[in-house]
Amino acid sequence: MKEVSQKVDLEAIRAKNKLSSDFLRKGITIALFSGLMYGFYSAFLTLGMTKGVWGDWYGANTAGLSALVITYVLGALGSAVNDTCSAVWAMGYAAVKGKLGDFFRCLKTKPGAVMILAALIGGPISSTAYVVALKMAGSIVIPITALCPAIGAILGRILFKQELNKRMMLGIVICVLSSFMIGSTSISGDAPKGMFFGLCIAFIAALGWGFEGCVAGYGTSMIDSEIGITIRQATSGLSNLIILVPIFGMIFGGGVKSSAGLALQAFTSGPAMIWFALSGLCAFVSYMSWYNGNSMCGAALGMACNGTFSFWGPFCCWIVLGIISGMDGWSLPPIVWIAAVTMMFGILVIAMNPLDLFRKKEVGANEAA
Repeated sequence: MKEVSQKVDLEAIRAKNKLSSDFLRKGITIALFSGLMYGFYSAFLTLGMTKGVWGDWYGANTAGLSALVITYVLGALGSAVNDTCSAVWAMGYAAVKGKLGDFFRCLKTKPGAVMILAALIGGPISSTAYVVALKMAGSIVIPITALCPAIGAILGRILFKQELNKRMMLGIVICVLSSFMIGSTSISGDAPKGMFFGLCIAFIAALGWGFEGCVAGYGTSMIDSEIGITIRQATSGLSNLIILVPIFGMIFGGGVKSSAGLALQAFTSGPAMIWFALSGLCAFVSYMSWYNGNSMCGAALGMACNGTFSFWGPFCCWIVLGIISGMDGWSLPPIVWIAAVTMMFGILVIAMNPLDLFRKKEVGANEAA
């Protein structure tokens, strides 16, 4: 009887371990998918900001806009248009799933307040910093912003006591170094004017996203991730559009009335809005997957997997902008592919000890024998 009881206990432990392993594996897959979708979001956003009225603003016909307005106000406006489109997708998805009531109820709860805080940091601040830095320094900002996994992992350890051992730190270092390998391909010849300041702004984006990923993972562990991302996108879109863009308009010239006029032109530019609608959809799916993945496998691993956008960003831009749209300057050198493989290994190191793969095979062979 005792032997039967022990056998049942062992089977229960194996079943529990398998369930935990499957849950972690699913979280990793979702977090990796978020990095891919972020790559497409970056590509469609960049393409949208070359179409319609945006082509006039950034082209030879600047419509009398100053350099500061073009750099900062238009950067904030591009982020605002994208996040607003993403918020519409999120609200529509919540309505189809019958969760709009839950959305409004969660706004009044503590987890809802946490999500709003994360959105205010990661939305208006980080998203705008990302767009501005991208315009100032080029594609090197993508791997710079990929420092957010390391930042999120450290904050996750400090704020929520999540595990962060030496092996995981090694994996994070590998991912960050891989990101810089990709970014090094953007440094050729003379550095463009404003690159250093652009990199500093990109680091602000990394700090904000690191904080957001850490806090949002905590928030979505208590509420539905689909509700969490709806709160995030709605907060980000509204705060970007009605707070940040007018403030930038007052600071960098033109005033609130001018920024409102630019926003109206942006939202009524059909050729551009097609691509902003796509970038908003990809951003919604990316952030929803990011939040869900973080809640399933922790901030350190979830953000490391999401950090593969440092590869998917240039790759998707190459596909969408270089191949499909025929724009020059989007080809990928061999070092990018090498860095991508290195980054995948870094993610594996964070998730598990790679030697365990061989140990499992040995155990299976011994059992078969």
